Amino acid sequence: MKFLKLISFILLAICFNSCSVYNFTGAKPIDAKTFQVNFFQNNAELIEPGIDRKFTIELQEIIQNQTNLSLTNSNGDLLYEGEIVEYRITPMQATAAQTAAESRLTISVNVRFSNKNKEADNFEKRFSFYRDYSGNSLPTGSVLNDYIDEIYERITQDIFNESLAKW
Repeated sequence: MKFLKLISFILLAICFNSCSVYNFTGAKPIDAKTFQVNFFQNNAELIEPGIDRKFTIELQEIIQNQTNLSLTNSNGDLLYEGEIVEYRITPMQATAAQTAAESRLTISVNVRFSNKNKEADNFEKRFSFYRDYSGNSLPTGSVLNDYIDEIYERITQDIFNESLAKW
């Protein structure tokens, strides 16, 4: 009976120990408790109102949802800052009438990441993604918001992976 209890205890200890090695977000264990996301100003040539605030909030939310770090307004262990550097609509395919059959919305963000506790992790990098759509209409309102949400979801996940998951 003692042997069975000992085996059960060892198996239980191994299970709890292995849970700390992997987590579902893929983030590596980091030596930080807080993070700070400064406002990402829109410096693109083509201005779409509100996308700067929306990006800043979405970056904060993905880090909060996928880590146990606390958001702070100053002196964060991890610092995200940068600017939106590109908001562009480009015709991708032309029709016989020389109009766009398909267009592409591209958004690019320049990010500077600083880790106070491990400076080797610091980087400055440009992240970009796009959404193709039919060229016979210009997206507005909720359609445009859906496209921007889709682009931001990809960009913020790429930033998370680069800074915390190390993928």
